Amino acid sequence: MKFQYEATKVSGLRALGDNIIVCDMSFDMRITQSGLILPSDDMKNSGIRPRWAKVYALGPEQDSVKVGQYVLIAHGRWTRGIKIEDSEGVKTIRRVDPNDILLISDEPVQDDTMGEKVI
Repeated sequence: MKFQYEATKVSGLRALGDNIIVCDMSFDMRITQSGLILPSDDMKNSGIRPRWAKVYALGPEQDSVKVGQYVLIAHGRWTRGIKIEDSEGVKTIRRVDPNDILLISDEPVQDDTMGEKVI
């Protein structure tokens, strides 16, 4: 049985120390550019890969990234997701390990194994 819970309503969420909070991390089924369907890989061995996420909040000691940037995080260096509801709607946020950020981008980055469709 899977436990379902309501999103927690928040306003003014702040991270502490050098923590980085992210959202928009994808675990969906994907279609490669050549048309192969890759099932959802969350919690499976096939899901062992870095993932992109959008920076949602930063601690005051964090100066490597900015809110709104996209970061590529080494596999498994994030917490389980927590659903929140803010002024923009419902989203899942996670804390990531600042030492395991591999790349930073100012624009959204498409996973290199994905085509144009996400199922």
